[in-house]
Order: sequence, then structure tokens, then C-alpha cells
Amino acid sequence: MASPFLYVPSKHGNGLQSFTDPFYMEYTRNIREMKNVMNSIILADDDYRERSIEALNLVNAVLRVGIDYHVQDEIKSILEREHIIFSDHISNQYFNNINQDHLYEVSLRFRLLRQGGYDVSPDVFNELMKDKKGNFNVLVEEDREGLRELFEASQVRIEGEEVLEEAEVFSGGHLKEWANLHRHTSEARSIQLTLDQPCHKSLARVTSPNFLDSFSANTTTIDQGWTWMTLLNKLVTMDFKIVQSIHQREIVLVSKWWKELGLAEELKFARDQPLKWYLWTVASLPDPSLSEERIELTKPISLVYIIDDIFDVYGTLDELTLFTDAVNNWEIKEQLPDYLKICFKALDDITNKISYVVYRKHGWNPIDSLRKSWGKLCNAFLLEAEWFGCGKLPNEEEYLKNAIVSSGVHVVLVHMFFLLGEGISMEAVNLLDNIPGLVSSTAAILRLWDDLGSAKDENQNGHDGSYVECYMKRHKECSMGEAREQVIRMIKNEWERLNKECFSSKHFPMCFRKGCLNAARMVPVMYDYDDHHRLPGLQNYINSLLSHQTI
Repeated sequence: MASPFLYVPSKHGNGLQSFTDPFYMEYTRNIREMKNVMNSIILADDDYRERSIEALNLVNAVLRVGIDYHVQDEIKSILEREHIIFSDHISNQYFNNINQDHLYEVSLRFRLLRQGGYDVSPDVFNELMKDKKGNFNVLVEEDREGLRELFEASQVRIEGEEVLEEAEVFSGGHLKEWANLHRHTSEARSIQLTLDQPCHKSLARVTSPNFLDSFSANTTTIDQGWTWMTLLNKLVTMDFKIVQSIHQREIVLVSKWWKELGLAEELKFARDQPLKWYLWTVASLPDPSLSEERIELTKPISLVYIIDDIFDVYGTLDELTLFTDAVNNWEIKEQLPDYLKICFKALDDITNKISYVVYRKHGWNPIDSLRKSWGKLCNAFLLEAEWFGCGKLPNEEEYLKNAIVSSGVHVVLVHMFFLLGEGISMEAVNLLDNIPGLVSSTAAILRLWDDLGSAKDENQNGHDGSYVECYMKRHKECSMGEAREQVIRMIKNEWERLNKECFSSKHFPMCFRKGCLNAARMVPVMYDYDDHHRLPGLQNYINSLLSHQTI
């Protein structure tokens, strides 16, 4: 059945070109209406502070449902005004007369400002949560909506922010206790989803259903007696149909490319999952206008998986050494077996094609950086093959240092950076070549999550170790459960480092930082296996995006 609208990719606006289709006309009208609602709040100079909580709720709503790419300028304007209010609250000792509304409002304002890149101090929560003796305020304990938002705010902490660590334990503990006592209610189920999937560490497409079901706010009346929440729901529904059609079109193109590449036929031992590989790009680059970038980025992702399988389950150590040498010198070796020559040719073709795309669009030839990233990856793969081929298990620090590279995240994010094309400079490129914190924390989150897996990925027969295994070798008194708790703590620590890089880094543009953040958010979806070696979260994500596809 033909789609009721036409999609044409564009780098301008929202990625859709104008046409007279009634569906699209209504869609664009709703976008304009949402902009008007936000601007009416922004321009309300005399009573903006009275409408501040409405502005915060509105910004939060468009972010939580994943349609913020339509209203970036309006979000920026609102956050600028909210930052002034936040600063005034600090200087005027706003919290002397605490009430329940303040917990929700201040927690929401703090989180949105920090996510927007503003330098805001968490010290406000000492005043907000505690009495003069340092004990948690009884009013705070009784405010479930405030506690939920406090828990969400605690997820944007960076290293050393003890008050936000306390806030997470305090709010999470009270919410969990309440949810257990009322576990048969819809509110308890919604609270549990918040605890399991805090919005900052989750994809908007994953958490938006729970948000829309539970969210309530005082909304302004617009034409025909609608509220902006009604408008938002309608816009979300229409946007979903538009975006779904884009993704369906892109997966057709990706599948066609993968089939024509021929690696699935030539390398039958390797994984054949173009849809799964493509989903990494959907999560990392959700803006509909980035269609070409998603399609191109899927290509190096596919080769990361293929080369990983070669090193993990098929190649001999001598063959892998020859292949690594070929990649580092970027020169095919006659001694290479045919299957590795085929793989190298595909790698060379994809690298040259992406370099050309970047140069044509952005005037920078990234081929040296792309080749270096593949060399680093193969070096890391080879070191793991040497370790585990001879039964040698490194200590956990050595393992993780190498695993950050062998995760493939560095290769993928280098390609993402150049494909996005913003902020390319020699300084940024040099930093990227040497795996900066923004990249290493994203990679560590992926590797540690992968190592936590309760089932073996993809039913592969290879062995490339895990952090848990290396940790237990060194700490012989440690149980499996204790080792897993250590990994969970490390993942939290890496999130704090990633937050710092994403919120304050001046070396990389916001679009790239968001891409790294989204990649980290996708990790639990990709690696949360059930007892049957399945990924129910991933299948649900696929259904929500593409409908009726399977991995």
C-alpha cells in the first residue's frame, strides 16, 4: 500500500521538502502551532516567571517524545530565560520557604539546563532536600512527582557531585519502596519504568510511551480549546508516521547495498544482520534530515561486526597478523587468503567512498583518520586473539584499555564525526585520532554492558574474554555477583565522565556530542539479553520504528 505522503531527504529544516499532500500540510501546520505556543511563552515578558513551570514542562515534553529537532531555537530561548531564573534563585536564597512544588520545578530546571550545556551547580539540592541539621526534609519524602524528577536530575551528575549521588539513593529508595507497596497500580508501574529507564540514559523512542501516559501539567489553552499537550500528542503521532516512512526507505537502501556488497555470501561464518547494524545509526542520529549520514554510517558499522567475527571465530593467528599488517599499511598482501582479500577490498572501497562523500560535502578529506582508526581496531582485535589464543587472561585494567578500542566505538564515532561535518579542525581531528574521553567513555559503557550479558552474543563460538572474568581472576575471593556489581559501578562512573564531556566539552560540536550520548543510550537496548538468548528490548524498538521487522 502506498504511503499517504512523500519523503524527500533534505539537509535543511526538518529534512522534508514541501508538497501539497493534505497529511503533510496538517503536519507542518501543527509544527508551526507548536512553535507559536512556545514563542507565546517566551514573549510573555511581564508574566514569564509565572509561566516558567509551563515552559519547563513544554521543553521537557518535546525532548522526552523525541521531536525537539523541530523547535531547537525555541528551546534555546526558553533555556536562556530559565538560566536567569536559576541564577536568581541561588542569589536570593529562594529555598528558605520550601514547598513540594519546588522539588519538581527545581529538579526539572536543573536537568534541562545541564542537558542544554549550561554550567549549573547541584548545591541547590542541599538547600532543597535537607534541613539545617543535614537531614532529608519530610516534605520532600512525600512528593512522588518531585522525587521522580529528582531521580531524573541525579542522572546528569558528573564526577565528584556527592549531593546528586545522595539524591539518587534517596529518591530511588523512596520511589522503589512506594512502587513495591502499590505494585498493582499503573502509577507504580510507571515509577518502576522511570527507575529502570531514566530519561537521560535512555532513548526518547523507548521511554516516550511511559512519559505520555504519566505526564500531567497545567497547559495553556490555544485555538478551539485545545491544550498544548493535545497538540503535542497529535504532532507525535504524525511525526512517528513520517519518521517511520523515512526509516523504512533507508533500510531498503541499506539492505540493497549489503546484498550487492556480497560479503554475506563470501563470508558465510559472519553475521548477516544489516537491520541491527542500521539501528545503531537510527539511535545515534535521530534527526530525520540525516538520512544520508545514517546510511553511510551503517557501512563501517557492518564491517566492525564482520571483522570482529573474523578475529573471534574464523581466522588463524597467522592470517590475522597478516591482515592487521595489511590494514596498518593500507596495502593488500599477496599472502592473504582470499576471504581476507575480499574483506580488505570491501574495507578499502567503503573508506574511499565515505572519504569522498565527506570531502564533497564538507571540504575535508578524512581518509588518513579513517584508515588510522581501522588500524587501531585491528591491532586491538589481534591483541585479544593473542591473549585468548594462548589461554592468557590479562588483568582487568589491561583488558578494558584494549577493549575500549576493540569495541569498535572509536571507528564508528570517527566516521560519524566526519559525516556530520561540523567543527572539523586539525585540533579536533588530532584529539579524535587519539580517542578522547568523549569516545572512550562511550566505548567503556558499551564494553562493560556487553560483558554483563547473561547470554552469549549471537551464539558465537569464539572467545574474547570479559571484564568480569578478568576481574575474578585477580580477585579470587570475589563471587560472580560481586564482580557484576563492580561492573555496574564502573558503568555509572563512565556515565559521569561521559556527562562531563557532553555537557562541557568545547572541542567537539553539540551534534557530535549528542551522537555519542545517543550511542551510549542505545547500549542497553542492544545488550540486554533474556534467558532465551533473545533481545526483547531491541525487538520492541524495531517494532516501534519499522513495524513487523525482525532481527
